[in-house]
Amino acid sequence: MSDDWTKGLPEAAQAYLEGRRLDEVECIISDLPGIARGKAVPASKFKRQTYFHLPDSIFYQTITGDWGEAAGDDGFIERDMILKPDMDTATAAPWTGDWTLQVIHDAYDRKNNPIEFAPRNVLKRVVELYRKQGLEPVVAPEMEFFLVARNIDPAKKIEPMMGRSGRPAAARQAYSMTAVDEFGPVIDDIYDFAEAQGFEIDGITQEGGAGQLEINLLHGDPVKLADEVFFFKRLIREAALRHDCFATFMAKPIADEPGSAMHIHHSVLDKESGQNIFSGPQGGETDAFFHFIAGLQNHLPAAIAVIAPYVNSYRRYVRDHAAPINLEWGRDNRTTGIRVPLSSPSARRVENRLAGMDCNPYLGIAASLACGLIGLNEEKRPDKQFKGDAYEGDEDIPREMGAALDLFDDSSALHEILGPEFARVYSIVKRAEYEEFLGVISPWEREHLLLNV
Repeated sequence: MSDDWTKGLPEAAQAYLEGRRLDEVECIISDLPGIARGKAVPASKFKRQTYFHLPDSIFYQTITGDWGEAAGDDGFIERDMILKPDMDTATAAPWTGDWTLQVIHDAYDRKNNPIEFAPRNVLKRVVELYRKQGLEPVVAPEMEFFLVARNIDPAKKIEPMMGRSGRPAAARQAYSMTAVDEFGPVIDDIYDFAEAQGFEIDGITQEGGAGQLEINLLHGDPVKLADEVFFFKRLIREAALRHDCFATFMAKPIADEPGSAMHIHHSVLDKESGQNIFSGPQGGETDAFFHFIAGLQNHLPAAIAVIAPYVNSYRRYVRDHAAPINLEWGRDNRTTGIRVPLSSPSARRVENRLAGMDCNPYLGIAASLACGLIGLNEEKRPDKQFKGDAYEGDEDIPREMGAALDLFDDSSALHEILGPEFARVYSIVKRAEYEEFLGVISPWEREHLLLNV
């Protein structure tokens, strides 16, 4: 890179550095859980490098740091990957003590082929499959999360944070501005950090849980939006830590409260005309609109293991508790797993309400788009629109991780879109993680089984 390489950075990054000396660059990549892995290097060194190395084993780790036996025929030799920066992702790390940028990198092998199980590459693969068919997918994610009291003892239950009033955050205050004001200092930092990073927030609302908030992002390119969610998770955690609380993206952190989702809104444009393929010339719903819904209905069960990636994820799917229990679809109906929001014909979209906020944003968006693309290619019709309360319907999604992984392993259609090598590695890592969980004896078991059975 040239000495003035910062001149080509995104506008927000340039504004952040104006009149300041850049100290450090964090070279990062998302692993399977969505944790930022990488290296922090002095800015003077980053200027001289065009890539750096990390071992491919970062994608074989479970959420606990253990390993899945996914290395393949060559064995666990921790082969180096080549990580190249995507300078369009360069953004501030405004919570640091010095002037620091973050840059997302993409992973390649020694022949310059994308590493197939790197999450960002998985999403790029899906988007490229749309583009090869003359289509441009558009998404808008919604992020739900809890602000909770500091919790440094895993044996202790998670509790709501203390609000500005000195009282714990209260539940059942959805859309309350007073409730939002309770977290004012944290939200102020979220806005400030987002502005420094060049992210535009479409809105922040109080959700139904105690200390539960939702941030909506503007619609756009799937990879760009996944990058933003990846960055936002870190941003929000850092803002919370400044105010003696934790931000958690667990799907179900508090037993009696609603869970946290990453609702994904989808629309698809014709690349040549720029028109939304879900709407016809007269504004009516097209065959493609119904085919996309059918794809979600028919293939999301196999994708649940990706969009609900942990044992805790399945605690969110509770009847009458703000999360879907089936794959019914309906117009303007928040009890269904697949919702068609109110919109103009040009903005017609389909919302997947099953994805949890605990999923890796690259993989969650990729899996959801993959189901829709399969639907567009299969050209099937969905079930009849559900009218009324979908919680009165039957449950038709897996309720635990093992069953979800079985469905994922059996879905050759989904593997073809996401990539067979990704499907192989993901299944091995998640099964290792699930078996590790099954080896843990819970407090419930000790309380009720120790002396009673």
